[in-house]
Amino acid sequence: MYTIGLIFKNRDATAWILMISAMGIHVLDEALTDFIDFYNSLVQELRDGLGFFPAPIIPYGAWLGGLIAVVIAGFALTPLVDRGRGFFWILTIAMGMNMIAKASGIMLGSLLFGRLLPGFWSSPFLLAAALFVVVRGIRGKR
Repeated sequence: MYTIGLIFKNRDATAWILMISAMGIHVLDEALTDFIDFYNSLVQELRDGLGFFPAPIIPYGAWLGGLIAVVIAGFALTPLVDRGRGFFWILTIAMGMNMIAKASGIMLGSLLFGRLLPGFWSSPFLLAAALFVVVRGIRGKR
């Protein structure tokens, strides 16, 4: 039975809700540290230097609204993740691997750029939660 809180039928749902919560904190971290300005200026520099770069310039409202919608959708999917159906096993592992890449990229990018990139402070928490999701997902299907 699905209940409020971190008590679910399976531990995969607990891992999922921890990762979605870490994603929400990460979105807040990026919003407070001007991620979209960093991203848009980087894309523009790459376009200027290369003549073409296949990434869009994103307006702040669309970026933030889209990420808030993704986090809300993630929370809304929790009961389905809790049931452990096949597609959601794949979804949890794919999302976890995506968040591992994102958090790792921000931390490694901070070393490369020689400064803390937007979203740096929440990246270790996002990485830990995403690793938990992937480990739970893989263990659950052995």
